[in-house]
Amino acid sequence: MTPDEYVEAVLDLVERIPEGRVMSYGGVADALSERSGRASARLVGNIMARHGGSVPWHRVVTASGRLPPGHEREARARLRAEGVPLRGEGVDIAAAGWSPEDGS
Repeated sequence: MTPDEYVEAVLDLVERIPEGRVMSYGGVADALSERSGRASARLVGNIMARHGGSVPWHRVVTASGRLPPGHEREARARLRAEGVPLRGEGVDIAAAGWSPEDGS
């Protein structure tokens, strides 16, 4: 998979995260690792920072549930509107986490 194809795969997967659910950067990387040969949460974060404006970027959080850096206020508002369970300063990952194996 070329770098451009990987960007597209990340964005396609993020587009599939259902309303009210979230994935971690690492979860996105892991879900694509077999197909892509890449497994870097940091790379997914960079892709989201550069190309994620057209997808539901607010549904991608850290493994601990922390919201996208620099966009916490907007992400929190969007997630709250979708009914995502929040805990402290982030998302309750155990309750809101989603995986492609869960279905679309």
